[in-house]
Amino acid sequence: MNIQKKQRLARLRRLRVRSRIQGTPERPRMSVKFTGQHIYVQFIDDTVGRTLAAVSTLAKDLRGTMKANVDSARRLGTIAAESAKARGVEKVVFDRGAARYHGKVKALADAAREAGLQF
Repeated sequence: MNIQKKQRLARLRRLRVRSRIQGTPERPRMSVKFTGQHIYVQFIDDTVGRTLAAVSTLAKDLRGTMKANVDSARRLGTIAAESAKARGVEKVVFDRGAARYHGKVKALADAAREAGLQF
């Protein structure tokens, strides 16, 4: 399968997921993005298009200690939940993007739930 077809199919999956969910001030969207090397998490209020909190493996205190694997996803899920709770966010809508809900995505989501986020 060529790269353009993979990118097109990923874009369609992402849009299909995004069409069903929307972040509000009461329940912001918890958007996760996985690349080959890094993990990104954002809490977004879609009504005004504003990022309320963001955490990634590129943060100064995490850089070099975390890779894009299941263990790091677990740790980042906990850190993301703590960051969101510090900003007053308790309930979120989970946006997995084009990724399937297993492996790293599931580990991050489970860790965020254990840390106190509701979704």
